Amino acid sequence: MAGFTYATLTTAIQSYTEVGTTVLTSTITDQFIDNSEFRIMRDVPIDAYRSVAQDNMIANQESVNVPAGALYVRGIQVADSTSAFNNPIWLEKKDETFLDEFNGARATGRPKYYSMKGGATGTTNTTSGGALLSPIPNATYVYKIHYNSKPTGLSASNTTNFISLNFPNGLLYACLVEAYGYLKGPADMLQLYEQKYKQEVERFGGEQLGSRKRDDYADGTIRIPVNSPAP
Repeated sequence: MAGFTYATLTTAIQSYTEVGTTVLTSTITDQFIDNSEFRIMRDVPIDAYRSVAQDNMIANQESVNVPAGALYVRGIQVADSTSAFNNPIWLEKKDETFLDEFNGARATGRPKYYSMKGGATGTTNTTSGGALLSPIPNATYVYKIHYNSKPTGLSASNTTNFISLNFPNGLLYACLVEAYGYLKGPADMLQLYEQKYKQEVERFGGEQLGSRKRDDYADGTIRIPVNSPAP
């Protein structure tokens, strides 16, 4: 399928559901689209929306902020220098319980592990999300956070984006799941489009996996189960 524009996607939603603008107003369909874009961004780590932020840690401070607008963190690298990004290592992601047990004495040094706290920051310009570090930094090490952020959503004023042009079927099916849930439509239709959406995510996720070389420390796995064919 060719990519969608905002206008062609809203028309397709109305056509598939056979419900017009009297019920599915632009406000409602805009919410379907926004919810669907967020779902896709959570389910597939899209490289086109990958960002990197560099900063310095604060000595004896056990956490760093997640960049504003981050949906999720893919990985953190820490250099062995306080002035340049030299000899970086990937921190290993653990849960907070592990960090508490590993560093109960609150030792300091070059961090080896991190754990997320407070979630990511969504689309607002805040620093509510963060990453706990262990050991606690003993110097102002240079670090990089690799993360995905949600771009400007599809709308009447932003008529196309990467998802609408490169993942049109998945976006449509996700919107139809939203629409049938809202309309309290037949359960079998909702299940049909949910299944179609997951199939498209498998294909699209495979494309993303094939377009780069992954490592064990970068968080980038597909976030719904992918069925592998039997040998």
